[in-house]
Amino acid sequence: MSKRWHLATSIGLILMTIASAQLRASGTAQQQLAGDTCTALRSAATAIPGSGPMLLPSYPSLKRGDDATRALENVAFVYDNALAGIALTACGEPAQAKRIADAFVLAAANDPTFKDGRLRNAYRSGAIEGNKIELPGYWQSHGNYWSQDPYQVGTATGNVAWAALLLLTVYDTTHDRRYLDAAVAQLRWIQTHVNGTAPFAYEGGLFGYDNAQRAQHWKATEHNIDVYAAATWANRESADAALAQQAKIAASFVKAMWDDSQHRFLVGTLDDGKTLSRDKSGLDAQVWPLLAFNPHPTEWNQVWTWVDTQHRSGDGYGYRRQPDGIWTEGSAQVATAMQASNKPVPDTLWQLIAAQRSNGGMLYATPQPRISTDFAIGPTSTYSDFFYYHQPHLGATAWAAIAAKSWNPFTGRPIASVADTSAGRRP
Repeated sequence: MSKRWHLATSIGLILMTIASAQLRASGTAQQQLAGDTCTALRSAATAIPGSGPMLLPSYPSLKRGDDATRALENVAFVYDNALAGIALTACGEPAQAKRIADAFVLAAANDPTFKDGRLRNAYRSGAIEGNKIELPGYWQSHGNYWSQDPYQVGTATGNVAWAALLLLTVYDTTHDRRYLDAAVAQLRWIQTHVNGTAPFAYEGGLFGYDNAQRAQHWKATEHNIDVYAAATWANRESADAALAQQAKIAASFVKAMWDDSQHRFLVGTLDDGKTLSRDKSGLDAQVWPLLAFNPHPTEWNQVWTWVDTQHRSGDGYGYRRQPDGIWTEGSAQVATAMQASNKPVPDTLWQLIAAQRSNGGMLYATPQPRISTDFAIGPTSTYSDFFYYHQPHLGATAWAAIAAKSWNPFTGRPIASVADTSAGRRP
């Protein structure tokens, strides 16, 4: 044998050793993140005493502060809590996930004003006693009145669909029909109240105080992804033709939002529900279809170029196009979608997400003081006032746990590895 053969063999062995070491390091970073985030979520859940219904605060470290943050104190956003329940399930804590699902069931049945079974965007966090679930708000001493946030007491379509996803997750672990029925009830609320036409899709929801709620006629790609996933899952369990049709409507809209010239998803429509919004880009709308649609059209894999060129921020990713900072939650969404796409997750991405850990265990929503999304909170906003702040955040922590545990929240199943797929195992 020649020296050249020995040299080539030695180089090959060295490269294999380096690759193996890198893989182990990446696995260790992912496992560490899974352990840390699951511990943080478990601690947050068990800190609320008892085993009954409860909701977790979205921003747990906020204390009595200034007017800028006061509206978020002790507030449990439904989306964040749905994510937390799904993450707790992935972390092996189904009993704690069930407590959140039980809170959703109670909230839908005991709204202080409406009797149509809706869920609000947010409630007051904590244990729920006597089936009484409270809306968020606080006494405003400057003027002596009870202050509520018009978004928090409204109902956004995507949040309702995410609540349904948690209810379906809990149904999978308990086989208790109440949770399947509760999920279907939320999907029927969507069908009845926010079903838009031309193009057929589900609109944004309802915004405002109880005596002056107004319909949001814009249609979001992200919301319709959520509806598609929840309706598909619920139909899988109940074989309901109405759910199948609902999934078809939502899927058709999402597919129509694929821009084949730029290889990305449009975020949806403008306020008229018809005109396509082409200037903005939301990271979630780009990567969630890769998780929710299984299988998805092969051309959707081209979206990764858009994600990297338009949403990259250092070793992580930002919410908006050409971001002004890192969105922790979105960076974890990218890591989750990469796994679903059989793309290697860079160790630098796992490390960046883990580096957002606060002293209390929850991850910061962003390492920057504030990042923008280019979107407004509601129709009364005079500018794009939807921001993420450098605050420990339940949603960011839950998405990081979901990513690190290789869990698909849209299907309620672990993400299949390449080995699983080649062996014919069901994802």
